Amino acid sequence: MNGNELIELFGKSGKRFCVAGSIENGVVAGLDLEGRLFAVMNGRVMNRVNPAAILGTSCGAGYLNPGGDGLWPAPEGTCLGYEYSTGKWRVPPGIVGAKFRLVEECRNHCLIEAEIDLINSMGLGVPTIFRRDIRVEKGSTALIVRAVESIKYIGSRTLSRNECLLAPWTLCQFDTEAGCEVIFPETHDGAAWDLYEPSREKRSCQDGILRAKTDGGQKYQIGIDKTVEWIEFRNSTKNIFARRTSAALPPGQDYIDISDVPPERMPSDRGIRFSVYNDPAYFMEIEAVGGCLEQLRPGDIMSVEVTTEYSPAPASLP
Repeated sequence: MNGNELIELFGKSGKRFCVAGSIENGVVAGLDLEGRLFAVMNGRVMNRVNPAAILGTSCGAGYLNPGGDGLWPAPEGTCLGYEYSTGKWRVPPGIVGAKFRLVEECRNHCLIEAEIDLINSMGLGVPTIFRRDIRVEKGSTALIVRAVESIKYIGSRTLSRNECLLAPWTLCQFDTEAGCEVIFPETHDGAAWDLYEPSREKRSCQDGILRAKTDGGQKYQIGIDKTVEWIEFRNSTKNIFARRTSAALPPGQDYIDISDVPPERMPSDRGIRFSVYNDPAYFMEIEAVGGCLEQLRPGDIMSVEVTTEYSPAPASLP
């Protein structure tokens, strides 16, 4: 899909959008589509696009996953997660129905935000503001997207870590096929682990680089700790390569367990900086996660700066 075709989809659906950069080299942000970001390089949309999600509407009968790069709250599961407030997995209606507004816009920059009320698995309501501050740089061979992803707590009382965990979590999606993989450095034994189904048949390690096949088939998710500084998606057939890095967390914020596990379980102490998700429906996600404070006070902001570098060739390995 090219950038013009993506814009046409938004036009047909009547959903609002904004552009940082240009339709040829930039980011299209769906203001009425969960604030999802779609990177376009040399006219080609690099991320997964689900036209049915842009043209349709998610509801209780079924969730239409738009693709692109979304901002969600972490954790997903556990007793403090946000996808099991009804006891069954679902995308929070506050995210699905969010109406982002354009706060700032210039040629290579846009700032969007939306008020989103969350409910965790313990039934606690957590009012928030989601904000995505996006800047685009076009180099000679790469499109660089820098995004400060943040969630501001706007509740009226202080929340302890035992009753609320909250961290920004950005999920960048791609279509997959045979030969697709994600690579990242294996900094130490145990730097990466399975969040549910074992993925050992999908993984290999050579010269200190761990490789995970993201070619459909098995559903799995890998958690990656703070010692790993980057992850990279590779689709050599389509010449789509995307490397993600994240800056150090603001003072007082720590990585948390984002796992999709039953809501009866407590979060573990293993903090996750990056994650790799592989779906049988032939799409995958390279995910970057921010941190959480020990206590959430009214006005506190959890944020993480994530850089995604898109290119038609793999980045050089260290």
